[in-house]
Amino acid sequence: MSLLRKLTFTLAGCLGALSAPAQRVLLRAEPATDSMDVRYGPNRAFFQHVFLGYTPVVGRPAGPGADLRPFSSAELFLGVRYKFKLSTSTAAGVDVRYARLVYALEQNARKVVPSAQQHQQESLVLSQLQLAPYWRFSYGRRGNVIGRYVDVSGWGGWAMAVTHRTEDAPGPTGGKRLTSTEHGLRYLRRWPYGVGARLGAGRYALVGRYRLSRTFTAAANPAYVELPRWLVGLELGIF
Repeated sequence: MSLLRKLTFTLAGCLGALSAPAQRVLLRAEPATDSMDVRYGPNRAFFQHVFLGYTPVVGRPAGPGADLRPFSSAELFLGVRYKFKLSTSTAAGVDVRYARLVYALEQNARKVVPSAQQHQQESLVLSQLQLAPYWRFSYGRRGNVIGRYVDVSGWGGWAMAVTHRTEDAPGPTGGKRLTSTEHGLRYLRRWPYGVGARLGAGRYALVGRYRLSRTFTAAANPAYVELPRWLVGLELGIF
């Protein structure tokens, strides 16, 4: 074999040995994450998060006999929100929430609801499961964050528990207080519904809800007056 041919084979072998490791490294390489189609996030195709809030009852009853204590009469709620992005500025979704609405009744001489009897403290409590579909309009410059938005929604629910609670001075046995709870009230409506809106920025939002359904059923005392329909308060998103 000539010297030239031997040098050619030797050079080819060296090049092959050098190229093999380089090829194995390329096969192990991972593509950059910024080139992947990421669809989950606050401002992406789908997002979900937990939220909670406090909304006091706002306004006055439709007549005398059912005065309420302010701020003690309120709704506390906790839920999960699902959001589906439709375009750069619009989204749609649904809230699934538990809401505990308390009407804390003022004790005075003109009290009628649910009776004229007065107590140290008295309240009507509705524990509800609610669904609230909504439409979101976002505005302002933002990245993959919630940003600023306005939501309009409808809502409906089922009052799985309706109770009448009272608290009085201790009895002759020497207890600190005497409480009673009455369940299954036929005069309170079990299927409330209404409309609402949210004005939000990031995890914080101002919330307003209006109840379209009536508070009391046909089985209620005709003297009962409609309770305030507005709830206005604050909401905190947890994400």
